[in-house]
Formats: sequence, structure tokens, C-alpha cells
Amino acid sequence: MPPVPNEGELRPSVQMVSKEPPDIENLLKLNPRIKSHANAVPSAVTKKAKKHWKRNEDKSENLKCNTCSPLYKNFDDIKHTTLSERAALRESARCLKCVDAPCQKSCPTQLDVKSFIGAISNKNYYGSARAILSDNPLGLTCGMVCPTSDLCVGGCNLDASEEGPINIGGLQQFAVEMFKKMKIAQVLPPDVPSPLPESYKAKIGLIGCGPASISAGTFLGRLGYNDVTVFEKEDYVGGLNTSELPSYRLPYDVINFEIDLMKDLGVKIEHGRALHTDDITLEKMRNDGFAAAFIGIGNPEPKTIPIFDGLTEGNGYYTSKGFLPKVARASKAGMCACKSELPEIYGSVIVLGAGDTAFDCATSALRCGAKRVFVIFRKGFINIRAVPEEAELAKQEKCEFIPFMSPQEVIMKNGRVAGMKFFRTEQDDDGRWIEDPDQVSTLKCDFVISAFGSGLYSSGIKDAMQPLEMNRWGTPEVDTLKMTTSEPWVFCGGDLAGVAETAVEAVNDGKIAAWSMHRYLQSLHNIQIDETPRLPKFHTEIDQVDLSVEVCGIKFPNPYGLASAPPATTCGMIRRGFEAGWGFAVTKTYGLDKDIVTNVAPRIVRGTTSGHNYGPGQGAFLNIELISEKTAAYWVQGVIELKKDFPKHVIIASIMCSYSKEDWQELAIMAQTSGPDGLELNLSCPHGMGERGMGLACGQDPDMVKNICKWVKEVSKIPVFAKLTPNVTNIVKIARAAQDGGADGVTAINTVSGLMGLNAKGNAWPSVGVEKKTTYGGVSGNAVKPMALKAISSIAKNLPGFPILGTGGIDSADVCWQFLMCGASVMQVSSAIQNQDFTVIDDYITGLKTLLYMQTLEGVDDWDGQSPPTARTYKGKPVIDLQSALGKNLPNFGPFAKERANVVANIKKTEDLLDDKFKPVPNRPPNKQRMMTPAVEAVIGKALDRIGTFNDLDNKQHVIALIDPEMCINCGKCYMTCNDTGYQAIEFDEVTHLPKVNEGSCTGCTLCYSVCPVIECIQVFFLFFFITLHPLLLDGSQRGSLHAQKRDRPWWRLET
Repeated sequence: MPPVPNEGELRPSVQMVSKEPPDIENLLKLNPRIKSHANAVPSAVTKKAKKHWKRNEDKSENLKCNTCSPLYKNFDDIKHTTLSERAALRESARCLKCVDAPCQKSCPTQLDVKSFIGAISNKNYYGSARAILSDNPLGLTCGMVCPTSDLCVGGCNLDASEEGPINIGGLQQFAVEMFKKMKIAQVLPPDVPSPLPESYKAKIGLIGCGPASISAGTFLGRLGYNDVTVFEKEDYVGGLNTSELPSYRLPYDVINFEIDLMKDLGVKIEHGRALHTDDITLEKMRNDGFAAAFIGIGNPEPKTIPIFDGLTEGNGYYTSKGFLPKVARASKAGMCACKSELPEIYGSVIVLGAGDTAFDCATSALRCGAKRVFVIFRKGFINIRAVPEEAELAKQEKCEFIPFMSPQEVIMKNGRVAGMKFFRTEQDDDGRWIEDPDQVSTLKCDFVISAFGSGLYSSGIKDAMQPLEMNRWGTPEVDTLKMTTSEPWVFCGGDLAGVAETAVEAVNDGKIAAWSMHRYLQSLHNIQIDETPRLPKFHTEIDQVDLSVEVCGIKFPNPYGLASAPPATTCGMIRRGFEAGWGFAVTKTYGLDKDIVTNVAPRIVRGTTSGHNYGPGQGAFLNIELISEKTAAYWVQGVIELKKDFPKHVIIASIMCSYSKEDWQELAIMAQTSGPDGLELNLSCPHGMGERGMGLACGQDPDMVKNICKWVKEVSKIPVFAKLTPNVTNIVKIARAAQDGGADGVTAINTVSGLMGLNAKGNAWPSVGVEKKTTYGGVSGNAVKPMALKAISSIAKNLPGFPILGTGGIDSADVCWQFLMCGASVMQVSSAIQNQDFTVIDDYITGLKTLLYMQTLEGVDDWDGQSPPTARTYKGKPVIDLQSALGKNLPNFGPFAKERANVVANIKKTEDLLDDKFKPVPNRPPNKQRMMTPAVEAVIGKALDRIGTFNDLDNKQHVIALIDPEMCINCGKCYMTCNDTGYQAIEFDEVTHLPKVNEGSCTGCTLCYSVCPVIECIQVFFLFFFITLHPLLLDGSQRGSLHAQKRDRPWWRLET
């Protein structure tokens, strides 16, 4: 017993354990608290304070001087559509994946938009890119530069909702970029004739290496033509996409990638070859043995007006076709072998025109040194031809727009442009635009750039196209439905053909022309080809991966099947499932005629496990549906028909009876007469049937499960699978009972019994009848996936080699992969189809093939499935690490953002834009496989040795969190969760709002990692690695450098 202090002596202070110590109280200073009164701050204070936190543009700043050029030599990506993986997953999840989707109908190449977006949401990036590149060989280019607001996005049904349309272009760019990083070559589709007939060996020439020719060449290559040559006059490829689209909109490595995909098919490119009487002419091509020619040279010459006659670049006058190629050569590393300099632009620049090209000229002029740029056009703002995205970017970069001005005179001074004179334009009552000479404006400037469009004027080019018929504009007469010309062997597309105004339209011209060329070339050999195009899809070695798997002697063509659930309600639905590509189906559970049921309505409802989410993408469903309302005779007849028409597909008959040997054996014998591949014994239906002594009533008792399996096996000549309920204490006991009863395997798991929720009046949904009564239903979908994975892995570990048919939350190839690794052999799917339709199978198949293929692919060892190591990005753009330059970390708001911008501007001024470090990373040679792609069986149970009891875990191997300040968006979620549910190990700076982990207090719980909204902004490292290799990090320095060096090695990828 401690001594009692004498009277008058001070008692020793005792730290109250229920009160935070002073250091923690200080750390909690910014932690949220419930306020006891209304907030009251003078507006004068807020006006000043808001500037500190402002992330968007400060309007008051626009009133100040704007004579500096912070964009000089800064050709970094400026597109608002660019997405990181985090943003792509969130955006793709919004897509409704509509029927007869208007977005697809609005795309010139008819991209299957809902399919490629759905694949992104399931982290199947190859499947998404495959869908894109199948219809558009320039899918990455078009994802970056397409005027989507006028095309696919313009038709998005979500534009009828408050949240607005999907960022389709950004998602398209993201998906193809992910595939690009895989470095996988395109190969010929399997249906290319072999050996190649003579009709496919025709000599084909494509003139001009722009979008139309690249598209035509790619599709001709996919069709199997092996002698295709593209002739290009320049020393670079890509046409106007390369020479006239600035790199901040379209980097050169994008075009290089798409060219490599075309070359994969054997298409050749010859540089320094031009359509001109001095070089290539149609007559010479014909004489040289070319069986077909495609002209895709674009409109090579600028349109101009008389007031600029005689003016040159030396006078300060550029056309867009003179200016933009110079900018491209000087800013696109790898485009050519030259060492060009940016045009020397200074002072004020006038850009004439209101199209996309005009705005490209305007924003490029700023990067060449212009202090002010005025975009001047004849009509009003509502008549701007450029897509809103282009005009908005120019506006944000502080280009000035001046409407209703028609150029009349160039003012010269000392042999240079000094200004321009304009008449005001007006629209009369008949809609005609007229000039008013009484309203004159004069504007000083140092340079003028005209962007009036382009045309074909060269007689040398026109003569080279003889004997083609020309139209009144002096260009070839083209049938724009087939891209044919007056000469049967000559085809034309792109700008020159008169329809295409965008890159994607030029791509589609080449696509249509390829089919027309195919029909023509085959007709030369008396082979008739249908007029309706049937062009091959994009194909790689991934598509050749075999997904078949054998279970209990049954060969499944792929491991995906329709569960015994709503998707298998009728035999007709199963037929459509097989036609879509599902490998097997389990019939809707049926019973004897005496047990026929009638369902209630409503009975299938959306879940609430993912919050107030309306529409598709439900994380869960709840149903109170019973077994099939159709007779056993119906199912017997239907299975007979299906097996006859789909002999390689697997059908498992799902049956249910009460606890009666006679009933089970009678129904099992009847079911086998239809010729199914297996029987599934439904011992798990959690509602309705249990009250009749069926389903759950049998499946929760090990003895009953054992006996039922034994009874059925006595009369069964085919494999028998017991379908298990998760509504038990120990599912392994039930599985063992099924095994003891002779079952060949089990299905795990059926739905989880639950009550989804009540409204404010106490009524549940579904509620039946005027009484609004309900019952406990079966919860399915992604919400039960953790329970399914636990059940499957537990059974697989305790009953090694016992086959498991997995079900419960499988909604992607990624999830299927998890089920396989936990021990399931094939997967039954329902809720995911309820969220969408049968066609999701294409996504699941390509996704699983990719995951298998990448197991042995070089160069992707640090990937997580189809996700590469997370790039350090901010708002989708690569992070510029300023920590080393400044010696401190700065957030991206208020005065800190300005400081960052100034530092970046100073860095850019001294950079060599053509330095080797900016050259595209070579896409070829492609990555190769180290060995054969593993079979599906090789993955089954692969993770089981890492799943065990808590006592198997080593409590001495600790991890510690680290926050990347460059990626942080300053929300403080990590700080709040650590404070109120963790260990108060994160400080939050009240000025910079940058969080910092107190390494000495961090216990590695990973709550912060779990709630951070930015993927891998927080990483977790093993403590031994953290201390041993980076001891300086204990005082918080060198954080940025660690993230830069070790971004590909977070805790769950590190090898110990």
C-alpha cells in the first residue's frame, strides 16, 4: 500500500487517462467539433481569408497587369478531360450503359461506348482498349482531341440529369493509355485466311500518313492484306494530328503508338514520297502494279485573303499551316531528327478565325512568348465554330475574344506588321452577315496569324490525281457512303473527301474505304463480298488465351455461368446467355409438380449497402423470390433443346424437394432424362421454401445435407453439387457433410438472409399487399462477396481438392480472379447481370484472359492485375516534384499555388523541349511472355497458403504510413479518422492543410490509407524498410524523394 501523505503535503499529480494529454489536445486543434452556436465572421475578414484557400481563378487577379507569359515553353497537358485511375473508376461507375445508346450512335466510328466504359469500371483496361481500338484504330488520339461535346457526349442520357454527361473522351484516353503501358503487339485475327489466297496479296498504296490512311491501313491489315504501303511526304507520321495539334493536346508518342499498332500488321511506311507530278501519280501507281490506291492527303494549303498577299513570316504574318508545324517541330521531341526552335513571338498577337485551329494558334502563341493574344472573328460568340472545350481553354489562359470584326487592312511599320483595321459586321434580317464601313476599329499588334481553313490549290497535286473526276471545288468527286471515286481502284477519305471535319471522321472515312477496297479487290478474283461491312476487331495474343476448365470431369468452355437465379428464369434466357458467350448455366431451381410455387410482387429490390445509389451499379440486391414457377417437364424439355443446340456448353439442373428420399430420387431421375451435365441440390434458399421444409430448412442440418446428397448420388450418373447456405455458424461442417454424403462438389454461397431497410413509416421494401408486409429475404451482389470469399477459402483449406462452384458478388474478372485464388473453380453470376445485361460476359472473358496472360508477361511484375504502379498525379496530370527545388512542400491552393506556378514557369523557360528525356518511350519491341500462359486450374487456390488464423500472423512486422504532399488534396480525411478512431498520429498544418504522419505514434492500422480519396497518396511501408533504408524520414524530410523512388513498392507489393 502506498504511503498516505501528511496533511499539508502536495499530492503527486495523476495524469487522467480519460483526458487527452496537452500534446494530443494541440494536435486535435482542427479536429471537427459540433458547434454550439451560429458562425459569425465579418465579410471583410472572409474576403481576405478566401484568397488563401482559393483553388479556382481569382477574378480580382484578372484586373491586374497581364504582361508576363507564364506559359512560355510549357507544353504540359492542359486537357480538363485527362483522368487518373481514381477519377476514371469513379467516372465510369456513373455510366448508365444505356440500351441502344445515343453516345454510340453519335460517334462517327460507332464506338461501343457503354462496353468500354463498363470494362473500365471493372478494372478491365485491356478489354476497354480492345473495344475502342476495334472500332477506332486511333482510339488514343481521338480520346484526347475529339470534340466529344458535339459527338458522343452530346448524346449522353445523363445530360438529362443534374450531374451531367459522362466524360467519355477522358475515359477513352485513360483506357488506351493503360493498354499502351502494357506494350502488347496487335496480331492478325484468327479468321484471316491461311494460307493466304492470292486475292489478299494485292499491292495497295495509301497516300498520306494521316488519320484516314492509318485507319485504312490498319483495317486492311486486319483483313489479311500483306502488301500495304503508306506514302508520306514528311519525315514524321500522323499528318495534321502531328503537325498542327499542339503537344499539350496531343503528344507525339500517342501517334507513334498508333503507328506501331498498324506496323504490327505488316503495313509499311515510306517517307519523302508525295502525291505530285514530280513524284507519285495515280498513273505511275497503276503502271507499278498497284491494285488499289487510297488518297488521304488532307487539304494541304492554307486559305488566305488578299490583304495578306506578299506578307511573310519575316513581316510578322503567319498562316496556321505555317505557324503550328513550326511549333510542333520545336516542342514534340521525337517527331523528327531536327533541332528546331519555337517561333520567336512577342508582344501582342492577333489570331483571325473562330475554329479549333484558331484557338490552337492562340494558345500556342502564348507558349512561344506572346504577352497578349486577341482572337478576332467575323461573327458572334454564339457562332464560334470551335468546340466549347477549345474556346474555354483559350479563355482560361487569358486570350481575349473580339467578335463582329472583319479584317480590312494590315497596318505596316518599318516593314513589319504593326496593327490591323477592321469593319464591324452585323447580321441583317435575312440572316446575312454584312460589313459596316462606318464602324471602323484599329488594333495594334506585333504578329498576325490567320486560321481561315485550308484547301487544295496546287496544280501539281491535282494533275497527279488524273484521271479522277473533280467537283466544283477542285477536289475528287467522292461517294461519301463508300469512299469511292470515279476510278474503281482509287478511294479517298479525310479532309479531301469533303465530309470529315475532325480526326475521328477522317478515321471513319479510312474505315469505310477499307471495306470498299476489300470488296473491290476480291471482285477482281470473282469473289463477291457483302456490302455491309464486317471488319475484324482488334486482336492480340491475349484473345487467344484458353479459359476452359475441367471440374468433376465436366469441361467448361469458360468459368462463367448463369446462376440459378433471375437470369435463368426461362430456357429462352439461358439460350441468349449462351449466345452472348456464357460458358454454363444452372437452371432456375425447380421441384415436383406438387411443390409448384407462385411468387409475390414486388420481390426483387435494390440494396442500401452502397448508400443512396439509384440506377445500375447496385452493390446489393434483396429478393424474396421463390424457386421456378415452371414445371419440371418444362425444364426437362428446355434442357434437351439447349444441349442439342449448344453441345459444348454446360448445363446444371438445379432441383429442390422437402426432406424425402422418394421425392429427391424421383426428381433427380427425371432431371437426368434431359441430359444435363450435373445436378445442383438447392439446400439453401433462405426465404419461403424453408417454411415448406425445403431449402434452408434442410441445408442448416449436417445430417440432412449428408442424407440428401447420399439419396441423390444413389440414382445419379452425373456429378452432384450441393448448394450451401451461408446462414450457418460453420459452413465447413455443412460442406463436409455434403462430401460425406457423396456429393462431387458444392456451390458456395447462396444469398444471405437479411432485411434491407425500412422507410420513415416503418414499412420495409419490398412490401407486399395493402398490408405492406414483408419477410426476411436473400441479400446478394457485391455486398456478400466478403462472406463468399471466407466461405470458399475455408472450405478449400479444410477440404483440399473438393470442387467448389463459386457464387456471391462476382461482378468482374477481377473478382472472379479473387474467387479462383480462394479455391473456387467456376463462377455463377446473377446480380451483375441484374445490374446490366448478358453482354457483360465479354468484359469478364477478356478481363480474365488478360489477368492470366499478364502472369508471365515481362515488364509488368510490379502491376496489380491490370493496374500499373500508381503514377504521381494531381488532377490527372503528372506531378512536378518541387520539393527538391524549394526545399519544402507546397499545397495547390491560394498563394502556394501561385508560388508553385512561378517555380514551374522558371523551370520551363530553361528546359530543352527536344531533349532526349522528353522523347517517347519506345513501344516496340513489345513485352514478351517468359513462359506459356497458365491455365485457369493453375490459379485455383493460389492464395490459400496466405489465409489462416490470427495466430499465424506475425505481430512484430509492423508497417508505417507515409503521405505524399504532392498528391494530397488537403481534405484531412486521414487526420480525422486517425484522431477519432485511431491513434492521433497525424498532424494537420492549419496554414498549408498538409497532413504529416508522426512516425513515432503511427501503429500501422491503415485507417488513413483506407479513407484517403486519392489512390496511394498514402502508402504504407514495412517499418524495417522505412528505418533501415531511409532513416532521415523519421524527421519528416525527403518525403517527396521517397515517393518518387518507391512509388512502385507500397506495403502490399514489398517482398520481405
